Amino acid sequence: MSRHHTIASNSDPTFAAKSRTTWEIIRRVAPYLRPYPWMALGNILFALLSLAFAFAYPKLTQQIIDVVIGQRRQDLLLPVILGLLGAFLLREVFNSLRIRINNRFEQNVIFDMRRDLYARLQRLPIGFFDSRASGDLMTRVIEDVNSVERVLIDGTEQGTVALLSIVGVLAILFSTNPSLALAAMAPLPFLAAGALWYTLTAHKRYRLQRQASSAMNALLMDSLQGIRQIKAFGRQEHEDERFASRANDLRRGTLEVMMAWAWYSPAMAFASSLGIGLVLWVGGNQVVNGALKLGELVQFVLYLALFYEPVSRLHGLNQILQSARAAGERVFDIMDATTERTDRPGCLKTPLRGEVVYDKVRFAYDKERVILQSVSLKAEPGQMIALVGPTGAGKSTLVNLLPGFYEPTGGGVLIDGQPTSSVSLESLRSQISVVSQEPFLFNGTVRENILYGRLDASEQEMIEAATAANCHEFITRLTEGYDSRVGERGVKLSVGEKQRVSIARALLKNAPILILDEATASVDTATERSIQQALMRLMQGRTSFVIAHRLSTIRDADQILVIRQGEIVERGRHDELVAQGGLYSKLARIQNTTFIEEGFERLDSSNS
Repeated sequence: MSRHHTIASNSDPTFAAKSRTTWEIIRRVAPYLRPYPWMALGNILFALLSLAFAFAYPKLTQQIIDVVIGQRRQDLLLPVILGLLGAFLLREVFNSLRIRINNRFEQNVIFDMRRDLYARLQRLPIGFFDSRASGDLMTRVIEDVNSVERVLIDGTEQGTVALLSIVGVLAILFSTNPSLALAAMAPLPFLAAGALWYTLTAHKRYRLQRQASSAMNALLMDSLQGIRQIKAFGRQEHEDERFASRANDLRRGTLEVMMAWAWYSPAMAFASSLGIGLVLWVGGNQVVNGALKLGELVQFVLYLALFYEPVSRLHGLNQILQSARAAGERVFDIMDATTERTDRPGCLKTPLRGEVVYDKVRFAYDKERVILQSVSLKAEPGQMIALVGPTGAGKSTLVNLLPGFYEPTGGGVLIDGQPTSSVSLESLRSQISVVSQEPFLFNGTVRENILYGRLDASEQEMIEAATAANCHEFITRLTEGYDSRVGERGVKLSVGEKQRVSIARALLKNAPILILDEATASVDTATERSIQQALMRLMQGRTSFVIAHRLSTIRDADQILVIRQGEIVERGRHDELVAQGGLYSKLARIQNTTFIEEGFERLDSSNS
C-alpha cells in the first residue's frame, strides 16, 4: 500500500492488466449466472413476452387503416382499439416484471463477483500490495465489477431478445412482401462494417479510460489519507494541480470514448433510416400502382422499425461489451494473481514451546535486490531477541519471514523443529502476534479493535487485556468508553493511545511468539514508560523478536543481533557485545538518546 501521501510522482499508480479477448472475458464471467438459472430464464421469458405483444401493434394499425377506415367498418373500431390498448398494457406488465427480475439478478451477480474479488484480495501475498495503489484496487472492486456485470445481464437478456426479435421480424417481412424486405436489407453491409470498426477500435479507448479513472482514485485516496501532511506543508495548491492533472486525463479519456460513440451511433441510425427511406420509395410506388394497400405499407414500416430497433440495441451492447472487456481485464488481473500458499494442510503442534530457528535463510525481491544472505539464528522458548542495524539492513524483512508475509528464497524457518513451509498460514499466524511501530486501528470502536485479536473473547477478557496494556483507564474516560469510535486509522486517539490499544489486541490473542517493531520511538517519556510497562507484560513468557530503535530498551535482551547489509555481523548479550569492542560497542558509546539508525549514520560518516 502506498505510504507516502504527498510526494509527487509522474509514474502511473495503476498497473496494466493482461490483454484478454472478449470471448475470454465472457467465458470467465459466465459461471456467475449458474446460481440463478430461473432468474436468467425469467428475465428472457418476460422480455420475449413483452416483445410478442409489441408485434401486435403494426398488425392492428393495418386493420384500422385498411378495414375500419378503408371499408368504413366503424363497428370494428372499438374492438380494435381495445385490442391495441390491451397489447400495450400486457407489453408494459411483462416489461415491469422483466425489470424487477433483472434488477435482483443484476445485484446478486454483482454481490457474488465483488465478494469473490475481495476474498481474492485478502488471500494475495503482501508483495502484491507493495506495488499497487490502494485507490486502483478500490476502483477495480467497485467500478470495474459493475462494468463486467453488464455484459452478463444486459448481454444475456438484451442480446438474446434482440437476435430473436431480428429473426422474427425478418420472417414476417419476407413473408409479407419479399421485394420490400430486400430493399430494407440494403443498409446491412454498412451497419456490419460500422460495427466491425467500432469493435476493433473501442477496446483501447475504454482501457485508457479505466486506467485514468484508477489513477485519479488512487491519488484521491492518497491525498485523503495524507491530509494532515498536506496541510502541515501548505501543499493544497500543489495537490490541486496533481488532482486536476489526473482528472483531466479521465476527462480526455471519457471524451475520446464519447466522441467515437457520437460518430458511430448517429451513423448507424442514418444507415437504418436509409432502409426506411428505400422501403417508402419502393412501397410508395406499389401503393400508387395499386399493388399494395396503404395499411399494408404502414404495417411494413412499423415492423421495419421493430427490426432496426434491436439492430440499434446490438450496437449499444457492443459498446457495453468493449467497456466490459477493458474492465474485465482489470478484474481478472486480481482473480488470476497467485495467492499465498494454501496447499499446506499441516498445523503447528500445540501447545507451542516457541523455539524459532532460521537456517541459512536467504531472501531477495529480485536478482538485483538481495536483502538477506545466509542468516542463521536460534531463539529458545521465551527468549527476547533484539535486532539492531541501520535502515535497510534487512531487520523488518527478517521478522516478516516468520509469519509468512514473504517466503524465503533459500534456507528455511523452523518453529519447534517444524518447517514453517510445511504448515498452513492460518496455523502459523495463529501462533504469532505482531505489534508494529505505527499501529493500525480500523475505523470502528475501541471494543472492535481490541476484539480483533480474538473475536470470541469475553468482556472480562477484553478488559483484562486492556488493563494489562495500560489503556483501560483512558478508554473509560472516553465519551462512550469501549464503544467510542476511533476514526479512520485511529485518528481520534494519540499515538501512545493507539499503541496501547494495539498491545491490548496482541495480549488478547495470547500467541506464544511475538514480533515487536519497538513501539516507543515516537512518543514522549511518560507515554514511553507506560507503553514499556505494557510491552514487558506482553513479552513475558513469549519468544519475542524486537526491532530496536533505542539501545536502552534492549539491554536485558537474551540475544542482540547486529545486522548490516543482510548479514548478522555480531551477536550476544549487551555486556558481551560492549566488551568485544566491535560495531555494537562503538554504537553504545555514541548513543545516548539518539535512535540506533542515527548512530549507524554517525559511525558511517566518521569512517568515511
